[in-house]
Amino acid sequence: MESQQSPLTFDKYLLILQRRWVPAFGIFFTASLICLVVSFLKKPSYVAEGKLLFQRINTTSSLTGVGTEIGKLEPLVQDKSNPLNTEAEVLLSVPVIENTIDKLNLKDNKGLTLKLKEFIQQLTVNDIQKTDVLKVSYKDTNPQRAASVVNTLMTVYLEHNVSYNRAQAVAARKFIEKQVPHAELIVRQAEAELARFKEKNKVVALQEEANQAIEVITDLQKQIIATQSRIADIDSQAATTRKQLGMNSQQAIATTSLSQSSGIQDTIKEVQQLESQLATRRTVLQDNHPEIINLKYKLAALKEILQKRIEQVSRTTQPEQNDNLQVGQLKQQLSAELAKLESTRQGLASEVTTLSKLQGTYKQRLNNLPKLEQQQRQLERKVQAAQSTYSLLLQKLQESRIAENQNVGNASIISKAQVPEEPISSPIVSFLSAGLLGFLASLTSIYLLEARDKSIKTVNEARELLGLTLLGVIPSLYKSKISTRGNQDSELTPRLVVRDNPRSPISESFRMLRANLKFTSADKELKVIVVTSSIPKEGKSTVAANLAIAMAQMESKVLLVDADLHRPVQHQIWELPNTQGLSNVIVAQAEVNTAIKEVMDNLYVLTSGVVPPSPASLLDSKRMASLIESFAASYDFVIIDAPSLTVAADAATLGQMADGVLFVVRPGVVDSVNAVFAKELLEKSGQNVLGQVVNGVIPKNEGHSYYYFSEEYYPHKSDITVDKSMQIFQ
Repeated sequence: MESQQSPLTFDKYLLILQRRWVPAFGIFFTASLICLVVSFLKKPSYVAEGKLLFQRINTTSSLTGVGTEIGKLEPLVQDKSNPLNTEAEVLLSVPVIENTIDKLNLKDNKGLTLKLKEFIQQLTVNDIQKTDVLKVSYKDTNPQRAASVVNTLMTVYLEHNVSYNRAQAVAARKFIEKQVPHAELIVRQAEAELARFKEKNKVVALQEEANQAIEVITDLQKQIIATQSRIADIDSQAATTRKQLGMNSQQAIATTSLSQSSGIQDTIKEVQQLESQLATRRTVLQDNHPEIINLKYKLAALKEILQKRIEQVSRTTQPEQNDNLQVGQLKQQLSAELAKLESTRQGLASEVTTLSKLQGTYKQRLNNLPKLEQQQRQLERKVQAAQSTYSLLLQKLQESRIAENQNVGNASIISKAQVPEEPISSPIVSFLSAGLLGFLASLTSIYLLEARDKSIKTVNEARELLGLTLLGVIPSLYKSKISTRGNQDSELTPRLVVRDNPRSPISESFRMLRANLKFTSADKELKVIVVTSSIPKEGKSTVAANLAIAMAQMESKVLLVDADLHRPVQHQIWELPNTQGLSNVIVAQAEVNTAIKEVMDNLYVLTSGVVPPSPASLLDSKRMASLIESFAASYDFVIIDAPSLTVAADAATLGQMADGVLFVVRPGVVDSVNAVFAKELLEKSGQNVLGQVVNGVIPKNEGHSYYYFSEEYYPHKSDITVDKSMQIFQ
């Protein structure tokens, strides 16, 4: 498909160039001349170039290991941007350019400070492919100034780069300095909280304390078991001793205590002596004897003293018999041993109680140790995090101070701009530039002319725009020089070319139109045909007249009716009087047979007649319909020349009475808007549009697809002179 469409596209452009070559050449010549004049009058320009080398990481930073991230060349969007493009934009930034202009005190032609826009127009910054180098170029009429601008601009950029990166380090340092006191306070608070926790819970080393607690609890358990074993042994011995004494432990203890008290024993002896003395005297004396009473009184006093001493020693009541207070040596030993055993047992029981309490304390502490350990770890982590943050801030603060004081730029000048010796422009370049500018201007003019020209220019445009069946292509009727009797040439337009020049290519075009109409009506009889167009001057009347001639030459009886009651021309074409015609017949002012004139064999013409004030009312009448029916019955073909559709709707009215409508289109006369409007009017009114006839085709405006014209079709070269470029082919 592409191989077929390419020639068509080339031909289309070639035709456009053929139509517009005159204004295009004029624009080309004018624009080129102006460009050449301007280039020769303009001062020569010089271009100075310098180069900047960029490193991904600054060398000083990489050696010191400090500030490596400052000024690092990394794109934000991977695989989609080049860091050098970013640095190029920095070079073109307003602060860098303004500083350069101020340092060099650059002025424009008016002596004013050079504007940023003018400076940027002369400045070029681009990267060298597959390198880390930026090329800086500046164009100026002064070569020394061009070199100075490039060198100064690169120097200003380096200063800006260093100051910018240093500003980042300063900002980082100030930020860290603000954060250090706060981080230190957090460390102190965390350490104080950990110290309070240890002090409150008496924590030194929880893991060691746990291990020691387990050992202590084990030792205490062993001691408790051993003590309980001893208590059991003492209980066994005490039971045996109590059995031998016949008293319990309390009694044995009390007896032992009393027997071991010298005061009590002495008092007992005195009581015993007084009792013996009283018993002896009672054998001699009566109870009421004063001596007996005295002895009784002494005995009672001693017993009272004995009772007090017993209470003091044993805190018990006095024994009923003195024998209980005096025991034998063996019994006394057993009582003492029983008391000792009881005392020992009490000590051991107290020891067991103490050990159990101590063991419970250790167990409780051991049970609390996991919780305390967890709390301690949390506090220690908090302290560690705070200390880590504080240490990191101190480290970064020191690094930022170092980075602030070191050169953190990552760009360097590898090639300073040299003063250019030769200008950038040459005569060849000027001519090429002028030619290119003229070519572009001519193309622009062609485009603008084509864009503003809405007319249909070629047969292909008419066919593609309207989409109607192409029934015929009629070449343009060029003016021919015809010799008259006085040997004087007069220019006439051969409108009835089929009659006057039957062997001409134009005549053949009308015969082809006649044949195509015959093929169109192969399945339906086509007798009444309305010929119309979009606008006047498209040659519809000429087409109707020549088509009628072509049909009449086939020995068919043909009637040509001039129904254009607005601008009738058929009477002029056939050189007939127009006093009586269609309008007169419709209003019954003339007879049909009288109004119809025979102009040649088998061809009859009914002119328009007097132009009425309201043509539409006459044509859209029953009388007109009956006339067409009678015409169709009397003639083989009826050709009706109707008004253009943009002038009046008479063609649509007549089309309802006819068998079909033939639509005439003339390139270069009708525009696309009127043509489409006329086509839509026919379609909306329900007309049977047979197709379109492209009239007045100019051969040089067409491609090599339809016709070519040759002089051999003209039998008398001396009488008729036509354009030698007119050739026809199929």
